[in-house]
Amino acid sequence: MKIAFMYPGQGAQKNGMMQDFYENCDKAREMFDTASQISGYDIPELCFAEKEELNQTKYTQVCLLTACMAATEILEEEGVKPDFTCGLSLGEYTALVASGAMRFDDAVKLVTERGKIMEEAAPDIGGMSAVLGMDEESLRAGIEGLEGVFAANFNCPGQIVITGYKEAVEKAGEVLLEKGAKRVKPLKCSGPFHSPIMAEAGKKLRKFIDEVEFTDLNVPYAANLTGDIVNDRAQIADLLEKQVSGSVRMQQDIESLAKAGVDTFIEIGPGKTISGFIKKTLTDVEILNVETLEDLKNVVARIREKVEAEA
Repeated sequence: MKIAFMYPGQGAQKNGMMQDFYENCDKAREMFDTASQISGYDIPELCFAEKEELNQTKYTQVCLLTACMAATEILEEEGVKPDFTCGLSLGEYTALVASGAMRFDDAVKLVTERGKIMEEAAPDIGGMSAVLGMDEESLRAGIEGLEGVFAANFNCPGQIVITGYKEAVEKAGEVLLEKGAKRVKPLKCSGPFHSPIMAEAGKKLRKFIDEVEFTDLNVPYAANLTGDIVNDRAQIADLLEKQVSGSVRMQQDIESLAKAGVDTFIEIGPGKTISGFIKKTLTDVEILNVETLEDLKNVVARIREKVEAEA
């Protein structure tokens, strides 16, 4: 059995996420409090109160990182550890902490700055839409010649996200529907994330990336920009800078993990977005989810059962 810890990106957040970990686990509470001290935000208030602030990019990113890592810490305390990690966009930072390449404190600092930079880089000028039922070749042909729209996320077979200026994304959606897309779904996102429009934001972020001392990875992680598995810490800084304006190759990440022998994927965080991508990409793998303490108990029991079966 080989396990991959998988982490969602911005958009998965929801009020109340991982609240039972905070209320019942000392280590989780400590991590939320540490994130509050470092970021200057009241992370528990942002995560647990029924407020819209959680959906603002400058708050979302550090909150999601904290919530997912708090659950990860408790899962590892129960003896479940990954052989690989991977995350979608923002989730790549969580994956790096879980891989041992970056300290949680440093990740909180970096992601706090990333959220601010990305929000300031393109306030309310952009948008993203998920295009369903179209392959990469057809999508690229469909948006060829349209200015201000780009392919952003290759999530799984039949689902690609487009990004860019708001009007350009809306126009591209209409064109792609005419050219055979089954559905175009606008996403709750006000920025042209993972497009060349964000290149300057990546350069600004690089200053903060260079302040982080990356360490040797305890386990490899799958990188968004390339879709490949990374073992070398020297590659991380460039990958994180270019990820801001580059496409996210989640489908390729999932396929790379499967080729490396991963047969058990555990999505840690709110929702089941990544699980859905895995189901559409692979067969004959087990997909588990940790969103609540009850989920965690079930996952721990299942992993122990599998270990005993292999013994």
